[in-house]
Amino acid sequence: MASEDVKASESAVEKIVNLAEEAKLARQEIRPTSHAVISICKSLVAGGVAGGVSRTAVAPLERLKILLQVQNSHSIKYNGTISGLKYIWRTEGFKGLFKGNGTNCARIVPNSAVKFFSYEQASKGILYLYQQQTGNEDAQLTPLLRLGAGACAGIIAMSATYPMDMVRGRITVQTEKSPYQYRGMVHALSTILREEGPRALYKGWLPSVIGVIPYVGLNFAVYESLKEWLVKTKPLGLVDDSTELGVVTRLACGAVAGTMGQTVAYPLDVVRRRMQMVGWKDAASIITGDGRSKASLEYSGMIDTFRKTVRYEGFSALYKGLVPNSVKVVPSIAIAFVTYEQVKDLLGVEIRISD
Repeated sequence: MASEDVKASESAVEKIVNLAEEAKLARQEIRPTSHAVISICKSLVAGGVAGGVSRTAVAPLERLKILLQVQNSHSIKYNGTISGLKYIWRTEGFKGLFKGNGTNCARIVPNSAVKFFSYEQASKGILYLYQQQTGNEDAQLTPLLRLGAGACAGIIAMSATYPMDMVRGRITVQTEKSPYQYRGMVHALSTILREEGPRALYKGWLPSVIGVIPYVGLNFAVYESLKEWLVKTKPLGLVDDSTELGVVTRLACGAVAGTMGQTVAYPLDVVRRRMQMVGWKDAASIITGDGRSKASLEYSGMIDTFRKTVRYEGFSALYKGLVPNSVKVVPSIAIAFVTYEQVKDLLGVEIRISD
């Protein structure tokens, strides 16, 4: 009897030990490992650096684009890319070319970090569902699925940082002759909240959401699909035996992706900027130098903005600033993608977006 009791006790202890081991393994599976956390942080850092570097490189063109988007067609100050940059230089100096860039970087660094990381996570989730649906564990993302992952990433990143974009737009259109000056990002935020309310920080959000789907979606989809095609076909010796694309080739892929995305989404960007100016009592004088155009700044929503812009200024007004934006977007998107991958290599992150 004693021996049977001992065996029963040993069996009970063994079961408890086994249960403890199973619980430990379960907790390890649920909790992210320290390696995974570090990898996530490195990925976010890489995305943030990519955004900051790419936007600072094209800051003068970014400011000119916004000024062209919101200026009234009856009082032209900024006429074309080269002449517009010269006018800013002549009237505001070197600092004028980079006005709003600090706020832009404060927005774009977290935006870019969230966007790249969200794309990677969305890609993994969509790929898993696609493999489960098709029953093929070796299935890869199609261009359409990449478009969906990019759209998800764009919506998440844009929504998280939209108030910063709103403030950046207001600061960017200021000139030295503006009757009222936002002294900086914090002052602009507090002033808008006090005078216009919290909802003002999300003016233009809807066209932004609609526009970010083709813009960011096409950026990622075209970039990744073009890289995949080059690796498979190896045209003109652009890919070496290790199937690695060179920096110049990746820059070219990013340039093509950026051009396609911004051309499709640009009218929504113009509408967004104009909606962001609504409610700002000094917007008319900042844009035109007097109060004559204030009525044209009164928009009740996205459709009304489209309708009034086309009615009073013509369909071409939806593409105001497209040329400097094209000049800006091509290097900006290209630099962002390549910087992201290079920084991840430097930080030792094993998985890149192309993997």
